[in-house]
Amino acid sequence: MTDTSHMMAAETDYPRDFLGYGANPPDPKWPNGAKLALSFVLNYEEGGENTVLNGDAGSELYLHEVPGGSPIIGERNRTVESQFDYGARAGVWRILRAFAARKLHLTVYGVGRALELNPTVTRAFADAGHEVASHAWRWIDYHNMDEATERAEIARCVEVIERLTGTRPVGWYTGRISPNTRRLVAEHGGFLYDSDSYADDLPFYVTAAGKPMLIIPYTLDNNDMKYAVPPGFSAPDGWEQYMTDAFETLLAEGRAGAPKMMSVGLHCRLIGRPGRAAALARFLDKVAATPDVWVCRRADIARHWLAQHPPKA
Repeated sequence: MTDTSHMMAAETDYPRDFLGYGANPPDPKWPNGAKLALSFVLNYEEGGENTVLNGDAGSELYLHEVPGGSPIIGERNRTVESQFDYGARAGVWRILRAFAARKLHLTVYGVGRALELNPTVTRAFADAGHEVASHAWRWIDYHNMDEATERAEIARCVEVIERLTGTRPVGWYTGRISPNTRRLVAEHGGFLYDSDSYADDLPFYVTAAGKPMLIIPYTLDNNDMKYAVPPGFSAPDGWEQYMTDAFETLLAEGRAGAPKMMSVGLHCRLIGRPGRAAALARFLDKVAATPDVWVCRRADIARHWLAQHPPKA
């Protein structure tokens, strides 16, 4: 067991690390000599978004088929709600069938409120062997939430996932974090990794609540959210080409001696639509037919990294 993946140490006292691993990143030593660790993430958020049904001031504006505009205040926006409902009613099952057909596993970023509202799909995630990680209690911006409320919502999300799946979540991703999120997650404890970072192609350690915290970085570019925000993918072939180029670039780097990890972000209400699901199926076929690729859950990456590259004391 090696100890090459030390905690990143910035070269200056500026509170951001621009050096990272530098020109010589560590060898991840992925299982079976894989040259790329590929992590698919399915964001399950339907029902956790902004709506007066959840006590919010107005309706959701983000990541649906008609982005922009103004929220309806004080009332439901049934047009928007039904787009989210599609992800829970139809899109999620299409995605799960695609992965099951190819015997591939993924990580679910589960919003606690959304999982609570659909116990059937929550159990289906667990029964299929997918990892259910915490995606906060609500699919909202936590930036201005007070510390006590956010702490309570972290605990509430963990409780719901454990109760519905039978397994305590070991990964965390909020997305729209507060200044306190990482510390509060570390203080809650029990997590193997935090994914609220986009800073690298490999896992790394930071200090949170006075202890090492493993970061499994996520992605906003290899992500179907780009269908719903400008500039983004206007058609499935653009998404598919971008995924393919990222996949082939990282795999080539791995085969040249510098293996990496790749994250792909998916959303039930976006990639679960038939025209986009076709592109996902083609990309999955390419992945399944390519040697040297470890398709894995994020918890698998975390356990591997903690064993092969533990933090220095």
